[in-house]
Amino acid sequence: MHLRAQVAPLFSALALLGCSSRQQLGSLGECRLQNGAVLRDCRIGYRTFGRLDAARSNAVLVVSWSTGTSADLSRQLGRERLVDTSRDFVIAVDALGNGVSSSPSNSTLQPGDAFPSFTVSDMVETQRRLLREVLGIERIKAVVGISFGGMQVFEWAVAHPSSMEAAVAIVGTPKTTDAERRRWRSWSQEMLAISAPWRAASALFRLEPRSAFHELAIDARDYARQAEAIAAHDVSARFAGSMESAARAVRARMLVVLSPTDEVVDPAPALAFARLCGAQVVMLNGHCGHRDTSCDKETLFTTVRRFLAN
Repeated sequence: MHLRAQVAPLFSALALLGCSSRQQLGSLGECRLQNGAVLRDCRIGYRTFGRLDAARSNAVLVVSWSTGTSADLSRQLGRERLVDTSRDFVIAVDALGNGVSSSPSNSTLQPGDAFPSFTVSDMVETQRRLLREVLGIERIKAVVGISFGGMQVFEWAVAHPSSMEAAVAIVGTPKTTDAERRRWRSWSQEMLAISAPWRAASALFRLEPRSAFHELAIDARDYARQAEAIAAHDVSARFAGSMESAARAVRARMLVVLSPTDEVVDPAPALAFARLCGAQVVMLNGHCGHRDTSCDKETLFTTVRRFLAN
């Protein structure tokens, strides 16, 4: 099975006034990263759905899984789906390194291996800047994410506790386990190794940008950067390694959705964190492991919609 399949479940003022599902890019200039590096010409992709109310109180940020895009997220939005766009103004955001937002594959100033490493915290900071500097939204109703998106939700909840009313982390984790860290790094190295001949061919023969060989060559670097971020993910890092202190920082109502048979993201750290911060916990049926988000979609969608409607 292709590695990507294994880990997948996993504007202007005018756009704020009405419905707009087209791909947009918010320019943030320079983005200073946790490691001290600077991401130049930092751009974050997004799509918006629904209408922002007069009080600007119904904005919901939906963040993506590993290599997922706002276009992928759009299929989960609408009536009777994960987030009801008839009720909420939804911003589906492209994470750093997904090939739409600034990534090794699309950066003109820092392409390929010159693209700096980033963390989940860096992703969240760019998303917060997008909300504030591009969309003019200071506080959101909720942040929602599945898999890698769930990891971003945990980071949002501890890093910016006053920025949201609710947080929904679905088959994510507040901290990557040692076993997961080794697995993500192994997958990343394997992807880079597999794609190395195609990168060489792309450079030598100047392959067309949309050719299959070219896509394989550039996608591996994007995947590797996101995999590095997942491997290093730990919301307790800013609290000297104390998960108890991290949980005490949470101010939002929190919903944690898990699969008891998840083979990609260990549910134990999320369950422990949920207990520490008093979050609501919902277990999916466990029939499909990490892909319970699809197999038990009705339970997932209904649970999240009801939680957001309260």
